[in-house]
Amino acid sequence: MKKTRFTEAQIMAVLRQMEGGVPAAELCREHGMSSATLYKWRAKYGGMDAGLISEMKAMAEENRRLKRMSACRMTCSKRPWEKSDAASSTPGAGRKSRGNEGGQHRAVLSGIRGRRNVLPIQPEAR
Repeated sequence: MKKTRFTEAQIMAVLRQMEGGVPAAELCREHGMSSATLYKWRAKYGGMDAGLISEMKAMAEENRRLKRMSACRMTCSKRPWEKSDAASSTPGAGRKSRGNEGGQHRAVLSGIRGRRNVLPIQPEAR
């Protein structure tokens, strides 16, 4: 993730200046940032102090970490070598094709079946 050039204290100082009546264009020129950044900061951090900003960033980082752990747990819990309950209750339902049926490649078989069932397209009679 891209690191910001500004610290929480600098962001708060810029927002305080803006609340004090300094025009946005002048603040942007003085600090070398775009007006979009300034308005994003105002929407995101308006009314906060530096302590709340750092607390909010810490919570966001923890949420990212927990989501990553949850996603890993979901993908790691699916073990392809174990049968599911549905597969073990019905005989033959848990079998999967290994891509080689009867010595012939599966794609060849599906291609032959597909050609046999195709009907030629004829123009509609009016």
